[in-house]
Amino acid sequence: MGGHREKDGAAEDAGLLRAVAAGDPAALADLYDRHAGWLHARLTRRCADPEVVREVLQDTFVTVWRSAAGHRGQEAGGWLWTIAARRLVDARRAQERATRVVGPPLEEGTPGRYDTAVAPSAEDRVLTGLEYGDVGTALDRISPELREVLRATVVDGLSTREAARLLGIPEGTVKSRARRARAELRDALTQLNPSLVGGTA
Repeated sequence: MGGHREKDGAAEDAGLLRAVAAGDPAALADLYDRHAGWLHARLTRRCADPEVVREVLQDTFVTVWRSAAGHRGQEAGGWLWTIAARRLVDARRAQERATRVVGPPLEEGTPGRYDTAVAPSAEDRVLTGLEYGDVGTALDRISPELREVLRATVVDGLSTREAARLLGIPEGTVKSRARRARAELRDALTQLNPSLVGGTA
């Protein structure tokens, strides 16, 4: 029964994305209503600043509006989270740059407002590493199905079961793809920067 609901939901999402790609703003509103809640919750776990979370959520759906035509049929939730995660990386990097340039808070009446954004958390550094630098370049070199498993299990920190549901594949496939992804990522990193991998052996 639950499987039928999930399939129906996936089909509905796919139909909404096709309508968004055709320029239907009502379809975008429907997609927002279906997915904004869990996206907001997951972003909030990654970022304590509610303003940044709101901006990232808005940017995510602006990106969906602009790029829905490029959606290639993958599960909508996974696609939306990939966009949101990238927007969050961009927002945190911009925030860090602004903090370095501006220094203390702009208004004296809000002491410490930006203090929590100065040092990115370990999760933020992993997220950033998967998008930029050698790791990001290496990640781009592995196949998309392996890359999405790494994003789900490493970036999102999902369990095998959660990743399987998100990606619409069996748990065993998640495990085997995760093993292959790590091996391919390591090989790609070795080609790009042998010293980066050499120290972790």
